[in-house]
Amino acid sequence: MTNTPGQYRWSSYRANAQGKEDKLLTPHPLYTALGRTNAVRLEVYKELFKAHLEDEDLKDIRAAWQTGTPLGNDHFKEKVERKLKGKVGQARRGRPKRALTS
Repeated sequence: MTNTPGQYRWSSYRANAQGKEDKLLTPHPLYTALGRTNAVRLEVYKELFKAHLEDEDLKDIRAAWQTGTPLGNDHFKEKVERKLKGKVGQARRGRPKRALTS
């Protein structure tokens, strides 16, 4: 992980927030809808990254990134696996959890 989004090698942040040219990127319609001018879009995009993340959310993001597991609910993960035609991420390790009995 990096301290800022612009430090990550594959991030589009430098193009979308700092205006650096990247010939590999095509502006997404959601990005272009952020403002009428490029200057406005750059500022609005930067603001999106100022939101605070809860520690638990950050932990989940890091775990997904490190294992290559999609971050989302079970339905989302199933859709990703169907689209890729295979399992993604790591399976849970260890014994299955026991069912609680009363």
